[in-house]
Amino acid sequence: MQRLTLDTPIPDNLRGAVIALGNFDGFHFGHQAVVGRAIARAAHERRPAIVATFDPHPVRHFRPDAPPFRLTTIDQREELFAHAGADAMFVFRFDGALASMSAEDFIKVMLADRLGAAAVVTGEDFTFGNGRGGNADVLREEGAQHGIDAEAVAPVALEDATVSSSRIREALQAGDPHTATRLLTRPFAVRGAIIHGDKRGRELGWPTANMDMGSYVRPAYGIYAVRVTLPDGSEHDGVANLGVRPMFDPPKELLETYIFDWEGDLYDQEIEVALMHYIRPEAAFHDIDALKRQIAEDEAEARRLLAAGATTP
Repeated sequence: MQRLTLDTPIPDNLRGAVIALGNFDGFHFGHQAVVGRAIARAAHERRPAIVATFDPHPVRHFRPDAPPFRLTTIDQREELFAHAGADAMFVFRFDGALASMSAEDFIKVMLADRLGAAAVVTGEDFTFGNGRGGNADVLREEGAQHGIDAEAVAPVALEDATVSSSRIREALQAGDPHTATRLLTRPFAVRGAIIHGDKRGRELGWPTANMDMGSYVRPAYGIYAVRVTLPDGSEHDGVANLGVRPMFDPPKELLETYIFDWEGDLYDQEIEVALMHYIRPEAAFHDIDALKRQIAEDEAEARRLLAAGATTP
């Protein structure tokens, strides 16, 4: 799997590709339909398949003060695209120059000249170009003038509603990781480096691996049963607190994960924490002893849920 950008020319063996084009944040059920169609068409036509995405997300360019909303990092998306069968990922850096480019110029300069695309597959609701002047119809009509065949994939519905990144974010913010999992086709997972904390968890008897949430959407604060992937690829069950730790000063937002039956040093290493089940909201307790009793109950509940493979608490 190669990661390509505008900084270097596209390799000759990847020109003439079928391009899946979109933001693909989360790479949910609907995104998978678009990318899957591009990969299937590429295989049929014996062409390479490239997934083209944007980073940073266009929303971050137009609304730099927007709250964090990402469902995946660019590294996570690259791995997901590779697993789906794509040959390469092309990353358009979304900046002022790209934002001001007309839809027609984007098709000619970027898709035809720079990528040498033979075909482009998007979702029916995909828009692009200055002022969102481009859509599936523009891509089809204008692309034909540059030898690009364009097609659009219909939205995917699940549980009587269209699958979308917004719907997934809403589920996570409502403390419903199970719905997010169904729409994503996998659990929502936070990936990041372990940072030093104030060692409160260790003092309480539950040492935690602490992570900054960065640009990820903020799910409901509270306690989660989680599955942790360590740098060596091994998976471990655990329990995590996402929030600001209301019993301790100063408040500091962290994802704090206690990994069951594991010991070691993870500082500065990258792990991934998948939110499997929401157990309870974050809360303050009368004293440390009450907090420790609750943590023990949370651990027991997380072990029960994860061992049972339950889909609902």
